[in-house]
Amino acid sequence: MLRGFAMRVAIRVVIAAGATGLLAAGCGGSAGPPQSAPAPAAVVSPSVSASSPPAPSPSAIPPSAPTSAPGSVQLGYQPLYPFASFADVQAWQDSYRAGGHQPWHLSADQTALSFTQGYLGFTGITKVARHTVGAKDARVTVGLALPNGRISDAATIHLVRWGSGQDAPWEIVGTDDTTLTVDVPAYGSALSSPAIVGGTITGVDENLRAEVRTLGSAAPAGRFCCAAAGGSASKFSISVPFHASSGHVVTIVVHTGGHVAAVERFAVTGAGVR
Repeated sequence: MLRGFAMRVAIRVVIAAGATGLLAAGCGGSAGPPQSAPAPAAVVSPSVSASSPPAPSPSAIPPSAPTSAPGSVQLGYQPLYPFASFADVQAWQDSYRAGGHQPWHLSADQTALSFTQGYLGFTGITKVARHTVGAKDARVTVGLALPNGRISDAATIHLVRWGSGQDAPWEIVGTDDTTLTVDVPAYGSALSSPAIVGGTITGVDENLRAEVRTLGSAAPAGRFCCAAAGGSASKFSISVPFHASSGHVVTIVVHTGGHVAAVERFAVTGAGVR
């Protein structure tokens, strides 16, 4: 009888233990030690300068222009200098990787000065006054040395990287206009000869000249001389006849000078030929 009582007690203990385990399991518990919750993934904020190009100035890009990044085939701007196409960019990268050809394409300052002196022909503008250079976008202010040693600003040139990799070169896409602006034709628009060029100028006894230039040609495709101007944000409009093939991108440059140098200020815009 005692043995039977002991057996019944043992059975009850086993049943009670099983019930406790089921209760714990039903509440989401575990018979083993609690597992540590996985750490949340780190949230990384994208870099504005790396993920999207900075917003261009109104004079540098039209609202309807493509918005693709400079690292792609589509530049998103008018390619003014030194490359006319993405194929040209790739050809230079191949030559640079093979033999270090023309390393100046990797310098925003040198590209800006090459554009000013070599392409536009403004040989008196030899200095970089200041610059802001990012990973994909740069502004370089070029100027001329005055007799007192100061540098007089001539223009602020806007550049973007075109292509991919550490050796993506710089491309001129426009200027940031201030006291001399080119508002007509609209950046990226299509035009035919003669080009009606308009904008504003602030100054005294200014002498406006203009050229239309195309890559691959040392001589201008067209030129205008001359118009007296002055005042505060005074409007001007001139007509520039030119010869360029349909489909080409042209650089239109307006400049003034005559006080201390032949060219003291300039502004450019880019357009396509109909």
